[in-house]
Amino acid sequence: MNTSTQKIVRRLQIIEGQVRGLREMVEKDEYCIDVITQSSAAKQGLSNVEDMLMEGHLSHCVVKQIKSGSTKKAIGEILKVYKLKRK
Repeated sequence: MNTSTQKIVRRLQIIEGQVRGLREMVEKDEYCIDVITQSSAAKQGLSNVEDMLMEGHLSHCVVKQIKSGSTKKAIGEILKVYKLKRK
């Protein structure tokens, strides 16, 4: 596993713990604002993972596609990711 993959896996483990904590907070009927705060932290963590994945994809896969002449495919993937991130 390369360093980038290790960082992503570590972040996902942290998010997994946050989501488990969220479930426990809801089960214990904890204060809503505290649950929402924790939920926001988990969403931000996922957004950071998405950013890391997108950076890797653009840096490696898309560059490789363009160099091999698959420009149309590369542009399509970039637009797809862009549209997903805007939601």
